[in-house]
Order: sequence, then C-alpha cells, then structure tokens
Amino acid sequence: MGRILALDYGEKRTGVAVTDELQIIASGLTTVPTADLIPFLENYVQTETVSLIVVGEPKQMNNEFSESEKYIRIFLEKLAEKLPQVPVERVDERFTSKMAFQAMIDGGLSKGKRKNKELVDQISATIILQTYLENKQN
Repeated sequence: MGRILALDYGEKRTGVAVTDELQIIASGLTTVPTADLIPFLENYVQTETVSLIVVGEPKQMNNEFSESEKYIRIFLEKLAEKLPQVPVERVDERFTSKMAFQAMIDGGLSKGKRKNKELVDQISATIILQTYLENKQN
C-alpha cells in the first residue's frame, strides 16, 4: 500500500499533504510554488510509493465550479502525461481555507503565523486528504 498525496491547488502555490503508508493519518507535507509542482511530484513519486493523488475540487455554494477549476484541469492534463501510473481523484474543497484558518486559531497560532498563506494552503491540503480518508471509510 502506498501513500496518498493531496493537493490544494492554487495559481501561485499549492499545499501538499500526505498519508502514512497505511493510509491512516493525514499530515501536512509542504507548500510548493505551483510552477514547480509537476517536478516536485515526479521527484516525490520516485522516492516514495504513491498509490493516489487527491486534488481539491473548488465549487461554489450553487455547486458550480469556481474560476480556478480551469487552471486545475490544465494541471491535471499535464499530471496525467507525466505520472500516468498514479490515479487521481477529486474531493470537494469548499470551506477548506476557512476550516484551515479556524484550525490555526484553535491551535493557538499567533496572528502573525495565521497570516502565513503557505501554512493555510498546507493545512487546507490536509483537510482535503482527511475528507477523502473519511469518505473512503464510509
């Protein structure tokens, strides 16, 4: 069994989270400049066994895709070319940024640290991954 990676894709940077090899625990891994994301993933897949990549699916309250979905689809096409052996699944990512910010408050992070957008992206990716794991169990 390999790890599952989750991505909170953004135009400038992407939050990355990962499970343990037993796919039980979701943890934040890093935040990567989106321009470097494909090489980062290629390198990661060479050093770790990855059985799945989960990518957040940005939707609006009316269930329509948000504007950023067009960028994600372009990325997914490139990802399929570069890593065809790794399947990709999508998870609704509504409210993950708000949940990440709230988790930072609940965790006692200072106001200065809560302004760290890279940390918010990484926590958002972790929430996306945790959502996937919970849905898989049910």
